[in-house]
Amino acid sequence: MTAVLSLASSPSSRLSCSRNDGLQTLLSSGAEEKRGRRGRRRSRDREEEEEEEISVLALLLAVIRKAVAACRREGEEERMEIGWPTDVRHVAHVTFDRFHGFLGLPVEFEPEVPRRAPSASANVFGVSTESMQCSYDSRGNSVPTILLLMQRRLYEMGGLQAEGIFRINAENSQEEYVRDQLNRGIVPDAIDVHCIAGLIKAWFRELPTGVLDPLTPEQVMQCQSEDECAQVVRLLPSTEAALLDWAINLMSDIVQEEEQNKMNARNVAMVFAPNMTQMTDPLTALMYAVQVMNFLRMLILKTLKSRQESTLEDALTPHSDPSDENGHQSPRLPGSL
Repeated sequence: MTAVLSLASSPSSRLSCSRNDGLQTLLSSGAEEKRGRRGRRRSRDREEEEEEEISVLALLLAVIRKAVAACRREGEEERMEIGWPTDVRHVAHVTFDRFHGFLGLPVEFEPEVPRRAPSASANVFGVSTESMQCSYDSRGNSVPTILLLMQRRLYEMGGLQAEGIFRINAENSQEEYVRDQLNRGIVPDAIDVHCIAGLIKAWFRELPTGVLDPLTPEQVMQCQSEDECAQVVRLLPSTEAALLDWAINLMSDIVQEEEQNKMNARNVAMVFAPNMTQMTDPLTALMYAVQVMNFLRMLILKTLKSRQESTLEDALTPHSDPSDENGHQSPRLPGSL
């Protein structure tokens, strides 16, 4: 009986033993994995701590290096002594063009005649005369160089003898082309004389302030004789007076060739009058233009009389040059500037 019981219980005991062994195996393997994870975590933590320590050390080292370098610079600055310069050079870069003259010229080399700085604008039309490069004409007037260039080209091409000069208008396309070239500093060859004449009138017309605007309309309208006109001209500022004198002598050159160009003093004064003032009201401008025309006509006639007197004096005095004595332009050599 006892043997039977022991035999019957032996399979179950073996089963329980095997189960216990498997459980122990699982528990031991799980414990090993946990220990492995904890070990790896600890190693990562140590690595991170080491990296942080290295970063802090690198930062401290950089700060120390900068501090040492700053100390060295301060020491060098304290030891540095600055003395007087021994080799000084003044280098100036100067450019020149025929409209703006010398740019960048040192002050000690500038001419004695005071001039303002050239305008930033590249245009030679519609800008103030004070911002343009000026040159002296044969009478000593300081006028913009562009006027002298156009005058010379007009005379060289026989413009004074052209019929209807300053009255006949040129083609708009050609005038725009020549205007663009003048703004570039180029005076084109083979230009229609009427185109040049039209651009001279346009130059006066597009001035910000008219040549005669410093005078009141009453001052102009009260002039009834050539001498009265000459007295009123003396009231103009120097810039406007020089421009008016240049223009009057140009008109006088034209009138001297009246037999060929059919332009007398009245005709020339009529085409120039609207360009000498700036009036906003058209009706007032038209009425004032008539007075300006008479004013210019009398100045032209006075200039022509002065030239005749100068010519007579020259004939009576052999060995004299009228251009040296009174500065008037020779009526037979109008091209000289």
